[in-house]
Amino acid sequence: MKIVRELKGWLNAYDKVKSATEELQLAFDFVKEGIVSEEEVDANYAKATELIENLELKNMLRREEDQLGAVLKINAGAGGTESQDWASMLFRMYQRWCEDKGYKTTVTNWQDGDDAGIKTATLQVEGDTAYGFLKSENGVHRLVRVSPYNAQGKRMTSFASVFVVPLVDDSIEVFVNPANISWDTFRSSGAGGQNVNKVETGVRLHYIYKDPDTGEEQEIVIENTESRSQMGNRENAMRLLKSQLYEIELEKRRAAQAEIEAGKKKIEWGSQIRSYVFDDRRVKDHRTNYQTSDVNGVMDGDLDDFIKAYLMEFGGEA
Repeated sequence: MKIVRELKGWLNAYDKVKSATEELQLAFDFVKEGIVSEEEVDANYAKATELIENLELKNMLRREEDQLGAVLKINAGAGGTESQDWASMLFRMYQRWCEDKGYKTTVTNWQDGDDAGIKTATLQVEGDTAYGFLKSENGVHRLVRVSPYNAQGKRMTSFASVFVVPLVDDSIEVFVNPANISWDTFRSSGAGGQNVNKVETGVRLHYIYKDPDTGEEQEIVIENTESRSQMGNRENAMRLLKSQLYEIELEKRRAAQAEIEAGKKKIEWGSQIRSYVFDDRRVKDHRTNYQTSDVNGVMDGDLDDFIKAYLMEFGGEA
């Protein structure tokens, strides 16, 4: 059924392009006879162009994992309150983007900052191709602004990292060794420190992953505070673990094909994928060189042009 649904999606997209191009041809013929205005031709051209670009964009999301939901984690970089505030601003930006796309979102982990913002937070995004789009956001995001937290009103630079992995569903088989799992529990609170539980419903999953090729071990730690029940949090933590293990396998495949650069970047100068310069009203992606002056729109979730530029340039290899 999943394959049939995907094929129907391709056919529907193709039919829309075919219909729009036929309407454009008719409008072009009619404008020469004075039946329609040039404005109507321009409108038909814009519609056809958008549908063609959307179809081309859809072709960039042809990998198996691109069709899945996503798990998006944001970590504040060094810099204290300013970086933690920046991390919370990014979190809101992605929430607004998801709302606009009609994706279902769940905050699965949230740690308040010391005075403002967040230290870390995780957003679970459910919906077709959520990972395919959001994978473009993987990396370090840099903010430059006059800080409201600086008494001298100085211009400051802050960093936050965004990590995106596919959200596995029942169609993806991932092996988890039960012997490598251990659990902690703790009292959880909602976003913003609200509704502190009197019982330990929050869970912390520890998993020792052993690389089958190298034998190297690494610990994966996942915290989940979404549900008011410990059982619900355990179930979702297991799903998030499978998502991380699936991403590890995907990374190994990509590295073997020399399609991605190895290693992780530090949250510091020179490693950022995008800069948000508030005073100059400029947001620029350093991978594609796409930029816009609509800072407010971007922070309100208008990311489509950045995502599209990334996928059109790197979609075939990302």
